[in-house]
Amino acid sequence: MPSQPLPTPADVERAAARIAPHARRTPNLRVRVDGRPLVFKLEQLQLTGSFKLRGALNALLGGGERPERVVTASGGNHGLAVATAAALLDLPATVYVPNSAPAAKARRIEATGAKLIRHGATYAAAAEAAMTDAAAEGRRYLPAYDDPLVVAGQGTCAAEAVADSSDVDSLVVAVGGGGLAAGTVLGSGGRPVVAVEPVDCAAFQAAQEAGRPVDSDVDSVASSALGATRIGELPFAVLRDSARSVVVTDDQILAARDRLWDEFRLAVEPAGAVPFAAWLAGSVEGDLPCLVLCGANTDWTPS
Repeated sequence: MPSQPLPTPADVERAAARIAPHARRTPNLRVRVDGRPLVFKLEQLQLTGSFKLRGALNALLGGGERPERVVTASGGNHGLAVATAAALLDLPATVYVPNSAPAAKARRIEATGAKLIRHGATYAAAAEAAMTDAAAEGRRYLPAYDDPLVVAGQGTCAAEAVADSSDVDSLVVAVGGGGLAAGTVLGSGGRPVVAVEPVDCAAFQAAQEAGRPVDSDVDSVASSALGATRIGELPFAVLRDSARSVVVTDDQILAARDRLWDEFRLAVEPAGAVPFAAWLAGSVEGDLPCLVLCGANTDWTPS
């Protein structure tokens, strides 16, 4: 069991009030695909291009004493969110990223004024270096997902979605380290949650099979956003009995990403297309599911 108390739906409500002056309330889009209705939560339109800003803001605003510097590690989206949240709150920030972090994400992190440090081949290696740095007096390490304030902040995305489209009957979300998926459970108003991940980058499925978080492979076109080596202890405690695990292939993810653009002119990164890939594969229940398109940070090049 995690050492920290589990966040609750009430924590999501408090997070929504905290972050409202700074984060966008992203829209829902009702569509029909193959004759069936869907709702897309357009979270790729969030400041920084992903949902991660929500958790970062809530953690910095609700975390007690103001630190002299915030330090984090991220494959990209969380680092950009922390750097942006720190800039909004006039805090200096240092972000460690693995050497494999996409250039577009690294460039945006540096553009906020944060200090960017590339370290190691994996997120775990970058996180270890960041935590060593944060041990210095006055510095605070902000986890990407294994933190109750971060999870509660991410839950505001689902809470908005169901408030704006109360008739949705399930929520579908990508899962990497588990912060967004766990928050979605808390913000769903009791609706079923489907947590989707790539077949070769499936930390949640591995944890479900083992009964606890365990190391897993990280090999996917979506690994820059979903490439946690293992799911967080706290998110897993929320998710294990409250969300259904589904996996999709890289080919399915890329096909879903392309279809989002071709049919709706919605540009998302591979991780943002993971829920749609699961729906297209017939792995999602519900008459009106809400699919969270969680991010759009990738290298865009002309064809």
